[in-house]
Amino acid sequence: MSVPLRDVLRNVVKEKLARDEVVASMIVRLVRTVEIARIAASAGFDTLYIDVEHSSISLDAAGQICIAALGAGIAPFVRVPGLAPATIGRVLDGGALGIIAPHIRSAEDARKVVAAAKFPPYGERSANAGLPHLQYRNYPTDEANAALNDATLVAVMIETLEALDKVEEIAAVDGVDLLLVGTNDLTAEMGIPGRYDEPRVRAAFERIIAAARANGRHVGIGGLASRPDLTAEFVRMGARFVSTGTDLAFLMAGAAAKARQVAEIKL
Repeated sequence: MSVPLRDVLRNVVKEKLARDEVVASMIVRLVRTVEIARIAASAGFDTLYIDVEHSSISLDAAGQICIAALGAGIAPFVRVPGLAPATIGRVLDGGALGIIAPHIRSAEDARKVVAAAKFPPYGERSANAGLPHLQYRNYPTDEANAALNDATLVAVMIETLEALDKVEEIAAVDGVDLLLVGTNDLTAEMGIPGRYDEPRVRAAFERIIAAARANGRHVGIGGLASRPDLTAEFVRMGARFVSTGTDLAFLMAGAAAKARQVAEIKL
């Protein structure tokens, strides 16, 4: 039976961003099995992203989690370890609906990421049939490639002073959807690691949000899981994608709370 592409391929994050809604994201660094996708969906997250840059999670495990997330109705992304087109292509073919690219320092870096993530005429991604995003069905190549181009989210990280200095140029790159601020790395480069209340941090967010708005892009907040007050402030300023923390941090927080609860029982 023929199933229309629109019924099998959706990216709920791109849809929410298009409606100017706030997206909640969870980082996966610890769990290597598919249960984490269903947990994230049941908890109410719109997306998870598997952090292959800062963990030893394999591309195979990342692909399995992505496929489970597709089935659970949330959008799976992968933060790749670098900008190599081969890695970006494998991650997307494995089931990711988007990539998060670190170490972006220029518009040229952003263009390379878009080229690796998008099929022609917008990029150089190699065609592949029967992808998990399409439920392993085969569609006409032109139809499938166009739909995948539309559904695939490209996020570039603004986490260096060089990227901040060139953020207007980066935001202008066609095919970039999201500028994700890596607040920890950015404050480290500023010489104020972890000092999120510094005026320079707020000024950086203001500049990034302004550049994104001027070019029809969105802004994401990373590294501020411990500061819900600042997260809320930057959302009110215009950021719409919130990276809420890691699976490891959630597990540690829950476990520590239960241990304290028992330790505090009065005899």
